[in-house]
Amino acid sequence: MVFTIRPLRPARECSASAQIRGGAGHRSAGLRGAVTTSLAACALLFVVGAARLHAAPFVPTDDAQVLERLPWRASDSIARDLAALRAAAAAEAAPAAAATQLADRYFELALESGDPRYAGYAEAALARARGEPTAEWLTLRGALRQYRHDFAGALQDFQAALALDPAHAQAHAWRGAVLLVQAEPALAQRECAALRRLDRPALAGACEGLALAYSGRLAAASRTLGQAVAAASSAQQRSWLFTRMAEVAAWQGQPQVAESLYRAALALDVESVYLRTAWADHLLDTGQHEMVLQELAGREAADSLLLRLAEAAATLKRPEAERWQHALQDRYAAARARGDTTHRAEEARFELRLRGDAAAALRLAQENYAVQREPRDARVLLESAVAAGQRAAAKPAIDWLQRSGFEDRHLRELAGLTTAPAPARKSLR
Repeated sequence: MVFTIRPLRPARECSASAQIRGGAGHRSAGLRGAVTTSLAACALLFVVGAARLHAAPFVPTDDAQVLERLPWRASDSIARDLAALRAAAAAEAAPAAAATQLADRYFELALESGDPRYAGYAEAALARARGEPTAEWLTLRGALRQYRHDFAGALQDFQAALALDPAHAQAHAWRGAVLLVQAEPALAQRECAALRRLDRPALAGACEGLALAYSGRLAAASRTLGQAVAAASSAQQRSWLFTRMAEVAAWQGQPQVAESLYRAALALDVESVYLRTAWADHLLDTGQHEMVLQELAGREAADSLLLRLAEAAATLKRPEAERWQHALQDRYAAARARGDTTHRAEEARFELRLRGDAAAALRLAQENYAVQREPRDARVLLESAVAAGQRAAAKPAIDWLQRSGFEDRHLRELAGLTTAPAPARKSLR
């Protein structure tokens, strides 16, 4: 029998929820055995340039004109790996494991590059698997579902995987990550405890560190993440943990510490759109706009990075700012036309920072916060509400700040929960 997954919305560049890469025998571009929450962002990547959504199809006028540069040559190791995995999965008697391995590799590439097409390839590979669903297959399908913000479906898949294999570390880690995205750190702690019982110290430490951070215990979170770095077994794990430690330092009002941690992550030379995006946000928050243009040069294909480039260029009044803004408008419009709503937080930021439309930004931020509720989601909602003169519209985020005790003074000041001056941080305009 062939088991398939139900068609999902078009793939996107990065998730607002968890990206867990780990487990025995797996390779990964993301954190192996650690919780990765990526940005709530990103429309379809293959809508490139400033061609309007309803314009006539583009027809090249010169055979020598370059339409797109492919990332690899046939001689590249990645291309060879994919070719071997595709051949194994296409064999007539191929086991489900072969299709799952191919799908896993495609999903890794989606996380590395920010190209959502690889997530679509992963889904197609999973759909070709034969036999009864395995814990690995269910966990990967759940990961792809959370990538598209189908958190309820993802949690169902992780639960089904754990019913087949209660010791499946990836399924526990993914469940914990999705629960954190839904602002349920107490429930996530149960998954952290399961990972600790399974003797997965890096995975458990990442889970525990983020649960502590989201519960208003930033100092303890930083210590726990630091301990997880010591237990990490790969550059990918250390890069991810340094990135999250940098975010915690920024929330603590320690921008210099945050910068040193981001640089430590970058020095490991692990390709990660999440790291590049978080690093660019830090540079924007600390007024280093020229550095954003330097660090992200040539990376316009990823929507989240293009947004940061456009913000920096607009602030510096660079000529490419208008072109990049038009490209973002087209990508968001294309996503909406396809029913893809996973980009709402990033589009809210776009409307506020680049278009100056606080009302549109607030609407998008409210819709986003109804689905995912991480600190960055609270920030865009609060800043949009303040800009629109409707602070009460951010009540869900304010309630979360009061309930959790989350310590970011910038957010608490926006919410009217403190009168103390917040550390320097650029606000959304």
